Amino acid sequence: MKRILSRVGIGSARVDTVLPKTTLSAGESVDAEVRVEGGSAEQEVDAIYFALLTRYETDDSVRTGVIDKFHVADPFTIGPDEERTFHVTIDVPLDTPITAGRTDVWLETGLDIDWSVDPDDRDPIQVEPGPKLGAFMDALDSLGFRLRKAQCEQAPGSIFAGRFVQELEFVPHAGPFAGKLDELEVVATETETGLDVKLEIDRRGGLLSEMADIDERWSQLSFANEGAREMETKLCSEIERHA
Repeated sequence: MKRILSRVGIGSARVDTVLPKTTLSAGESVDAEVRVEGGSAEQEVDAIYFALLTRYETDDSVRTGVIDKFHVADPFTIGPDEERTFHVTIDVPLDTPITAGRTDVWLETGLDIDWSVDPDDRDPIQVEPGPKLGAFMDALDSLGFRLRKAQCEQAPGSIFAGRFVQELEFVPHAGPFAGKLDELEVVATETETGLDVKLEIDRRGGLLSEMADIDERWSQLSFANEGAREMETKLCSEIERHA
């Protein structure tokens, strides 16, 4: 009877991931402990799996998006009330959305157990930008922009389910573009070799131009080894070209 109940999640093994901190940066690796506690019956565990998740919006719903997933540990048996600890390294991908605005990110840990409801553990984490995106956001701050909105959306034109991007919306509250722009929308992709940034520059115009969408301009920039000051110069020049 205990085995039957554990298959539907009653009295089954439990899993808990213990992170040394809850604020991580994109691109960071962190060592963690995974603690598994046996339930009321012996169970065979095929693997411990991890998924780094967020939510993204489509035209008609909000879905769960997978940022990354992997599994660790060879198959093992966990006895009743037995406790086992596994040491793992969790890599936060460089393209992980930052937790700002309406964006939240969490780590889900589960046990892969045949013929049962897999027990899992959910840990919310705060994600700060990677080094290149961080420098880019510092450049925007120096130009007088502040972040107003952040959310993940289905990738435009994507034919693949689950593809999403994070859109960051900035407004100029000071500096050279205050009063000239309504907003600046940014979709940034950071990799080991650089940062690609897509910009939507929304110029401040009259009612007719806004209705016709002729006040919006699109651009794209790429950065390799530039620091925040060099990014600021390049970004300022690009915005001025369209503003």
